[in-house]
Amino acid sequence: MSRVCVICGKGKTSGNNVSHSNRHTRRTFSANVHKVKVEINGVTSNEYVCTRCLRTSKNA
Repeated sequence: MSRVCVICGKGKTSGNNVSHSNRHTRRTFSANVHKVKVEINGVTSNEYVCTRCLRTSKNA
């Protein structure tokens, strides 16, 4: 089960770790998602929602 926002689709992104000597190694950034009770199309269920969507009340 992937941790992706059910509202906006935000998920993992990739980037680089950059050391003090400027060496680059690949890493992933996880989305800040929380499991909350959401009503979608009249059905209430527990889904992952990112904090940006929670703050702007897109799920209300």
